[in-house]
Amino acid sequence: MYKYLIILLIFNFTIAQNAEVKEAYEFQEQMNQEFADSLKSPLTDEDRLYFKTLDFYPVNEKLIVEAVFVKVKKEKPFKMKTSTDRTPMYKKYGELHFKIDGNDYMLNVYQNIELSRKPGFKDYLFLPFSDLTCGKESYIGGRYIDMRIPTSDKVIINFNKAYNPYCAYNYKYSCPIVPLENDLDIAIEAGVKKYHD
Repeated sequence: MYKYLIILLIFNFTIAQNAEVKEAYEFQEQMNQEFADSLKSPLTDEDRLYFKTLDFYPVNEKLIVEAVFVKVKKEKPFKMKTSTDRTPMYKKYGELHFKIDGNDYMLNVYQNIELSRKPGFKDYLFLPFSDLTCGKESYIGGRYIDMRIPTSDKVIINFNKAYNPYCAYNYKYSCPIVPLENDLDIAIEAGVKKYHD
């Protein structure tokens, strides 16, 4: 019985992973459309004139991982540092525990207090991280992944959907700085690479 349960879990994760691969390609296409759109693009007018595509890592199935979600209790809101003097209020919402190549990792996931009060964003979570590619192939300040509040204790992190903060493209934006506890001691070769060399 236990053996069949394991097989079923692996089968279900494989189906979910295949869907996430498809979503990763759709994410890349959507990002390029957004950056080319003068009404949505964070690029400067000059950069947008020459824009063709963002530079992405090849979609990496190994970096679509199943994580155990642990919701934290009674966390006090705190002021998150940003690239400007703005300090929006966040609270740590939970922890994501996962493995890559057999090694254990953990990332904190946060909730923006003000944003969570707006229609459509009640279940929105913010997953910022930095890794060993930062300052080399990827943006020095780290990258973000958008998430929703999990409905179970298992959640898929698709690092192929990691994107740069807007301040990586244009100084006029104010972007949260990745907390030190979300610095991964591994190269996450997935998602968007840095824009300028």
